[in-house]
Amino acid sequence: MTELILIAIGAALVNNVVLSQFLGLCPFLGVSKKIETAAGMGGAIIFVITISSAITSLIYTFILEKTGLTYLKTIVFILVIAALVQFVEMFLKKAMPALYQSLGVYLPLITTNCAVLGIAITNVQKGYNFVESVVNGLATAVGFTIAIVILAGLRERMEYNDVPESFQGMPIVLITSGLMAIAFFGFSGLI
Repeated sequence: MTELILIAIGAALVNNVVLSQFLGLCPFLGVSKKIETAAGMGGAIIFVITISSAITSLIYTFILEKTGLTYLKTIVFILVIAALVQFVEMFLKKAMPALYQSLGVYLPLITTNCAVLGIAITNVQKGYNFVESVVNGLATAVGFTIAIVILAGLRERMEYNDVPESFQGMPIVLITSGLMAIAFFGFSGLI
């Protein structure tokens, strides 16, 4: 149990997928303009990374390792992730059309989000079993959600501040992201 807690804290805070590993920057920077859309993207990412971690762990353990086809892991993982994203996209289109519209092009981009694939491959590289893979996937996705919601909150507040013209737009967002990464670096002593 202690090991699972360490994996969760490490994935969410210490080795934050966006602020420490720099994976998944496209939706992090693109969808973080409003807290509502950032939280929606975070929810979609939580679902996709957690489920894909579970499915890819099972496929790798019971199919790829047993048949000696471990070299196909990247292709298989991409196919699993693409199928899950299509499911999420269909669900959001029917159940939450406003969120589906606000996420726009970034929802299909979850398929190519390197964070999703990166976590599936990291689970295999670290030799995590099924439960550890799911915990790592969930914690990583929660860490992504924490980071994107914090950045969205900061960006909403920055709209009302007097930012110099040369820093308006993406430059101030990148500076803010860098400062967030430095702040999250403070968690490195936890584990």
